[in-house]
Amino acid sequence: MFKLKLIIYFTSVGTYRIHGQSVIHRVIEAGLKAGYRAFDTAAVYRNEEAIGLALKTLLPKFSLSREDIFLTTKLGDHGVGTTTKAVKSSLKKLGTSYVDLYLVHWPGVSRLPVYSPDNAIIRSDTWRELVTLHRQGLLRAIGISNYTVQHLKELIENSHGVIPAVNQVEYHPHYKQPELLKFCQDRGILLQAYCSLGGSSDRRLLEDATVGAVAKKLDRSPAQVLLCWALQQGIGVIPKSVSPDHISDNIKLDFIISESDMVTLNSIPVVEKYAWDPTPVL
Repeated sequence: MFKLKLIIYFTSVGTYRIHGQSVIHRVIEAGLKAGYRAFDTAAVYRNEEAIGLALKTLLPKFSLSREDIFLTTKLGDHGVGTTTKAVKSSLKKLGTSYVDLYLVHWPGVSRLPVYSPDNAIIRSDTWRELVTLHRQGLLRAIGISNYTVQHLKELIENSHGVIPAVNQVEYHPHYKQPELLKFCQDRGILLQAYCSLGGSSDRRLLEDATVGAVAKKLDRSPAQVLLCWALQQGIGVIPKSVSPDHISDNIKLDFIISESDMVTLNSIPVVEKYAWDPTPVL
């Protein structure tokens, strides 16, 4: 039962690069039907309004209310005043009075060079404003995305009384970040992985021979093995697909990867990053 609860609460439907009202409706419907109760979006995905409309129609269909689901969205840009405006825009588009988790999407500020020291100053101002909105109840929890250990240390030193609940980063057997994982877990910050299955149009991770061998041994798909690999380390996952069958399969994770197979997966020598790199951001 604990394993099942972990799957439900640590597995979100991802919606990156998924657009169009009919497509979004189909994805949300397939997710709810399969048992997902968490959905992940962002202002820059430009699909918040479509998700809000789909949920308005679909929640009654599945005898669910707003309180039964967990909505995550992310800040598109930093800055005093800009942050509050962005939050209110997301709430309006999603058709909700609050979001369950709101993340700072990126440690850098748009229109600023990554090496500018102003990034750190504006990040701090942004977090202070999010703390205020959190305490007002508009944001049930707040966190960050793409923060390195250094970014996190800086934030924790000046957290305005609220430690981030989540750090959403790229994490999979081709791009492991054990130092970051330990740092977050030691401080009660949930590490949530994106790109769990590799790049959006890059199948190298899904077709990795080691992943395939473990999947064959367990009679599971490579995608299921990769997602379970993360869950067994206490890492949340955000699988995305527009295929109802894949959406359903991606939550069928109530199995155990043996300790020896976990070691095998953790020993894959390939180092490949499939998304952006936040390390240069000051």
